[in-house]
Amino acid sequence: MINRAALILRYKEPAVHWINEVDPAPESTPLSLSEVNREQTVYLISDEDADTDKTLRQWVQDNFSALWESELEAWYTDESLWPTNRTMKKFDQWFDVECHTVVIDTLDAPLVDDDA
Repeated sequence: MINRAALILRYKEPAVHWINEVDPAPESTPLSLSEVNREQTVYLISDEDADTDKTLRQWVQDNFSALWESELEAWYTDESLWPTNRTMKKFDQWFDVECHTVVIDTLDAPLVDDDA
C-alpha cells in the first residue's frame, strides 16, 4: 500500500455538453456521459488531504483550478475553447469527485515519473 489517495473526477452532463459543443471537428459523433467517463485521469494526493470529507473538500477547493485545466487540456489544447468562468460552483456542476484512500502498488519496481 502506498501513502497516497487516488482522486478521480467523474464528468457530469454540463461538462459533456461543453466537450461536444466546442468540438472543432463538426462531423464528430457526440460523446455520451458514459463514454466520457470510461477512462479517467487519476490524481494521487496525500493521505492527509483525503483523511476526511472536510480535508478532501478543502484540497479540492485549493486545487480545483489546476484540476480543471488538466481536464480541459486533455480534451482540447486550444485554450480559446475553454470556458472562461471557471468557479468552484461551476466545477461542482461539471464534476463529481471520487476518492479512494487505499492504493496498493502490486509491482516490485520503483515508480517512475515520466515528467521528471
